[in-house]
Amino acid sequence: MALVGPSGCGKTTLLNLAADLLDPWEGCIDCRFERPAMMFQQPRLLPWKRTRDNIALGLKAAGQPRATRHAAAETLALKMGLTADDLDKYPSALSGGMQSRAALARAFAVQPDLLLLDEAFSALDIGLKSELYQLLASERVASGCAVLMITHDLMEAIRLADRILVMAGSPGRIVAERAIRTPVAERDEDWVFARTAEFIRWPDIRAAFALPERA
Repeated sequence: MALVGPSGCGKTTLLNLAADLLDPWEGCIDCRFERPAMMFQQPRLLPWKRTRDNIALGLKAAGQPRATRHAAAETLALKMGLTADDLDKYPSALSGGMQSRAALARAFAVQPDLLLLDEAFSALDIGLKSELYQLLASERVASGCAVLMITHDLMEAIRLADRILVMAGSPGRIVAERAIRTPVAERDEDWVFARTAEFIRWPDIRAAFALPERA
């Protein structure tokens, strides 16, 4: 599921509430997932730990033995396109793309049943985005986890999500929902461009993003 909407409408606040990083000041959160994991807009790798230990951080917190968690981290890192040499490097020696790969590997290392993505790919160039989209899609299918992502990129939402919720602000609220039936593997560039063009024609979408009315 992708949550889209204009800046300031409350997308990140809602995600942080779902992740239990904020306490609701009114109402309650009903979350029945047992192993949530989150990937932030910035990779947020610990600078004093090597890549291997950053990926294995959640496994260490869960009490897994060092050898076991390092083996799991290495297997997942290689799937994410990192090399054995990368695992011995500190984050400062990795490119931004490599750091994002490590952050995605860290999120999947704990075998989450819910993955929360907070604008996780917004700072990457188009080539790296495409690679990480494929890695996310394949690992999500392999693990069977649910995903809730927030993004301001409508094309990203249409490329990855099965359901899109549109949020508006003042006050923050859901104003539209769309389902996408086409399997992710069948969504090529032409399909994504065409569906995005259709998406932004809908009056409720245009109103949420304060787009001018179409003539």
